[in-house]
Amino acid sequence: MNSLQMTKTSNSAPPPGVHPTEYRTVLGRFATGVTVMTTVCPQGRRAGVTVSSFNTLSLDPPLVLWSLALKAPSLSVFRDAGRFAVNILAEDQAELALQFARGAEDKFVGVATTEGLGGVPLIQGAVAHIECEMERRDDGGDHELYIGRTVRTHSSDRHPLIFAKGRFGQFTTFS
Repeated sequence: MNSLQMTKTSNSAPPPGVHPTEYRTVLGRFATGVTVMTTVCPQGRRAGVTVSSFNTLSLDPPLVLWSLALKAPSLSVFRDAGRFAVNILAEDQAELALQFARGAEDKFVGVATTEGLGGVPLIQGAVAHIECEMERRDDGGDHELYIGRTVRTHSSDRHPLIFAKGRFGQFTTFS
């Protein structure tokens, strides 16, 4: 038997379920950057949503991964769009993160943007932008997984906004 195979004896009880509240608490201990995903569908409707479930998937080819709740009002716009942008927020953009996390008809009211590839809005003042073409979507339980191929990037020397334990914070170095 190799180390990846597991057997279950007839006497072992199934593992207990993980309580959703405890699961959220445990996941909240993992500090993340804060991003706003933005897109525009072929009909011109813009959408944006605050996301902490963002990650680099591959360097070659350059792929990123993030997820969107199946109950998100912007789900249909992201599904229809062929591209999206990752806006990595700066430490002074916590209110912007909250604005894009709340339900609203137009989350872009009062938000300064520039137009990225394909008309996708890029949030001004962000630490970085990663412009992507949709590579594919996959099932992810109560979320839909989005994989994007990076086609253009921009970064600044600003400091990123951090989220941990249900709160926003700032990044500091040890030395």
